[in-house]
Amino acid sequence: MSETDKSLDALSPQERAKLKELMEKDAKSERKLQGFWKLLVAALGASMVLIYFYGAGFKALSTQYHLGVYVLITFALVFLLYPAGSRPMAMSLSVLTGFLLSLLLSCFWVYESPYALYQQVMLLKETAEYDGWSLALSQDLGELYWVALLTLPFAALLLPLDQWLAKRFTHAPTMSDVILCVMVSAAVIYWISQFEKLNYRAGAEHELDYLVSMVGLLLSLEVCRRVLGWSITLIGLGMLAFGLFGPYLPELFAHRGFSIERLSTSLFLTTNGVFGVMASVLATYVILFIFFGAFLQKSGAGKFFIELPLALAGRSAGGPAKVAVISSALFGSVSGSAIANTVSSGAFTIPMMKRAGFKPQVAGAIEPAASIGGMFLPPIMGAGGFLMAELTGTPYSTIMVLSIGPAIIYFLSIFMMVHFEAKKHNLIGTPGEMLPHWKEALKAGWYFALPLVIITVLLLSGRSAGNAAFWAMLSCIAVSWVRKETRMGPKEIWEAIQIGARNTLIVGATMGVIGVIVGVISLTGMGLKFSDLIISMAGGSLFLALVLVALASLVLGMGVPVTAAYLIVAVLAVPALGEFGVAVIAAHMIVYWLSQDSNITPPVCVAAYAGAAIAGSDPWKTGWTAFKFAKMLYIMPLLFAFVPAMLLDGSLTEILIAYSSAVMGTIAFCAFAIGYVRRKTTPAEWVLLGAATLALYWPSLISDAVGLALVALVFWLQRDARPAQPLTPSSVVS
Repeated sequence: MSETDKSLDALSPQERAKLKELMEKDAKSERKLQGFWKLLVAALGASMVLIYFYGAGFKALSTQYHLGVYVLITFALVFLLYPAGSRPMAMSLSVLTGFLLSLLLSCFWVYESPYALYQQVMLLKETAEYDGWSLALSQDLGELYWVALLTLPFAALLLPLDQWLAKRFTHAPTMSDVILCVMVSAAVIYWISQFEKLNYRAGAEHELDYLVSMVGLLLSLEVCRRVLGWSITLIGLGMLAFGLFGPYLPELFAHRGFSIERLSTSLFLTTNGVFGVMASVLATYVILFIFFGAFLQKSGAGKFFIELPLALAGRSAGGPAKVAVISSALFGSVSGSAIANTVSSGAFTIPMMKRAGFKPQVAGAIEPAASIGGMFLPPIMGAGGFLMAELTGTPYSTIMVLSIGPAIIYFLSIFMMVHFEAKKHNLIGTPGEMLPHWKEALKAGWYFALPLVIITVLLLSGRSAGNAAFWAMLSCIAVSWVRKETRMGPKEIWEAIQIGARNTLIVGATMGVIGVIVGVISLTGMGLKFSDLIISMAGGSLFLALVLVALASLVLGMGVPVTAAYLIVAVLAVPALGEFGVAVIAAHMIVYWLSQDSNITPPVCVAAYAGAAIAGSDPWKTGWTAFKFAKMLYIMPLLFAFVPAMLLDGSLTEILIAYSSAVMGTIAFCAFAIGYVRRKTTPAEWVLLGAATLALYWPSLISDAVGLALVALVFWLQRDARPAQPLTPSSVVS
């Protein structure tokens, strides 16, 4: 049983069922393989971990193996672990598999070689272009009809066989799954084996290159569909159509168009598509940190990440909610996923918040709002920080240093909103006698923080991210041996390896579609057109440009994982922000922060829905409440744009003023957002707090003085404050 499964035991059967349904929508359910297939998948997962473990700690792999092995194992695991889906979809894939088998057989049995087959296809295509398809199909096509004819017996065999296998052996892949797994593996192995030759003949690929790239591209899209569903896959198909039919589009989006051969080879055989920046970042950084997260959880650190915040903040007003904020910072900085963070720590903190008197929708909202902050907090920052380093050419250690301050301010905003919310409703903390002293909690488990310290120190000292993760994983095993009950032996290490390998599939499945999207944008020059569109619509206003980027990010986030949304919007919007004078690193930070909004902003807000499922609250109310608590997600990008010193761009004095202003402005903003200082604010006091927030956020001594004076005025006006009536758990309205 996984750690997450154990933590969900406290939930009711209805809450567990709702949460399971939600997570299955976010990422399709895996098969529970048995027998030979379970051993094969375990061996593949272990091979992935060990290969990249070796590459990070001992000897770097060459480019084709570094990228190719990850893509190969990821794609193979997806076809073995994830079913095709609904019955009509499974039947369609059986027919597709029959066609691909027919194509393969025709290459070597009907025709002399793949080259001859492809030349016949090109002859048919050229005839159709000049004389029309009706005349082309009436001509003598030689053996080309055999491709269609051979499809029939293969499809007739696979259709009933796949259905029977799916019913009879529910814990095993179907025949079509196995065949597609072998085919996509063959396509990737072809790329690995021909890597140097493909570079030499770039732009002059031959017929076999065309066939392999088309099949590989098609199956890489199927990998994404199986794991993440149709929404992101349709975006990838739409981008392919955009690349094909450029001349027929409206003038704003029109381009010269590309043939299917050019698109396929560019997107699958070069390092600009499937094997492009997304695959590079995943193979170089992300999977190693995902493995590190699995090892850290298995070492027993998860319990310490709850116990220490509980000892630190559990006694204060709204203590359980403050515990959720601190523990989410610790969990999220390692997990790299807002949803995983919400489920793992929320299963403990959300019921605790409800018992303390927080309304269900508030308890379910605070956890996902805090969990998002893990994407901004070093040392890991999800995959986004590594992508940013790759796209900007900035060392990841520099990205970490730039991110620490804004991330702390984000958690400060959640913490202060929780504080004001608790004071507003007079919610007390957990009784002191029920909690250990923070010194005792720290003394009992301080060593669990060592892997985080080690990975941070190594990254800041200039070590590569992979090497830092390598030593941090070894340190996880070492610290687990301090306590007998947490010691990681061969069994626990094997389980951590398997958990890490499985966890990489969710993000790894996006490689094909993201490669298509980014590759087509690059080929067609759409990035420049999108930048021109933003500039013209913004009318010279940087603020309006930021609003447009935020809307684009939110729309993309409805169907794309947040890391993918960041990459796509960065390719499209960063040049536009540059035209407004925003520095490159600031533009990327803006896009990265805004790309997280789909986790908590309705109508999507998957992380908020996960919190609602645990809290047993209304998902819509929980989503909007999470939006309220995570408003810093939209304010910090404004500071990045208008206050360069927030990203350490300026003198020491400017940086100190900027951060002091940001901290004071954030506290004032939290009081403004909750409507409470010493008591609930009146409309006039609320307006004064809003004005104070604006003055404090602007980094100058005069504006800070004005802002502080306005806050002091509100504080003085509330001198007659009376304590609110306690809100007990029995009075909570769901």
